Amino acid sequence: MFKTKKFLLLTITALMSVMLLAACSSGDDKAGSKEENVLETIKKRDKIIFGVKYDTKLFGLKNPSTGDVEGFDIDIAKQLAKDILGDETKIEFVEVTSKTRIPLLNKGDIDAIIATMTVSEERKKEVDFSEIYFNAGQSLLVKKGSPIQSIDDLTKDTTVIAVKGSTSTDNIREAAPDAPVLEFENYAEAFTALKAGKGEVLTTDDSILAGMASEDDSFEIVGEQFTEEPYGIAVKKGEKEFVDSLNTSLESLKSSGDFDTIYDSWFEGLLK
Repeated sequence: MFKTKKFLLLTITALMSVMLLAACSSGDDKAGSKEENVLETIKKRDKIIFGVKYDTKLFGLKNPSTGDVEGFDIDIAKQLAKDILGDETKIEFVEVTSKTRIPLLNKGDIDAIIATMTVSEERKKEVDFSEIYFNAGQSLLVKKGSPIQSIDDLTKDTTVIAVKGSTSTDNIREAAPDAPVLEFENYAEAFTALKAGKGEVLTTDDSILAGMASEDDSFEIVGEQFTEEPYGIAVKKGEKEFVDSLNTSLESLKSSGDFDTIYDSWFEGLLK
């Protein structure tokens, strides 16, 4: 009887020791483990996932004939993938809008946003940005012959069309507080609304408006830029290694002359 009790006691003690060691080991592993950063994930996956526009001519527009997305942002993204992963085809594009791009980034559905995204102090609270890769400025698009020729011509009787989630919407409300603003989900819808006469003017960055004007020459950009809209590539907060890698790649693109070649292929003769 005594031997049985002694055996049970030893067994229980041994089990408790094993459980204690396992718990300590688990704790040590957790304490010593380092969460993988985005750049490490990209290199392990061997592919970069960029959030891009599908509706913005000159920057990111899906070609209905081929199904490919084409534009300045797309070509820059391909060169970044080539520099970071050695192959421009190691890339995936996910459609974003001004409204959805930050939520998709923070959910982890995309690695970075390259989608005509203005760097602002407010956005820096939510994401980190690369160096500026494009300088735009907000302007106005109207039907040719329109009496509206500048921001000063906007009144309470002028309906201004803009896109949800863009800095342009906030800017126009500040610059022309009396003018009613009609917002749409994306640029394709906004331009369609302008052509249908739902508003007298469409406002966003001049670089985006240039794409619309090149699509339909009955419209023109009027007035001077009334804001500065510098574009950056956005990544999740705290991903310094990835930001540094993007900046190094952008600098390499600029120093090689490839950046200017891509720029000229999309904007030569279209922007002042």
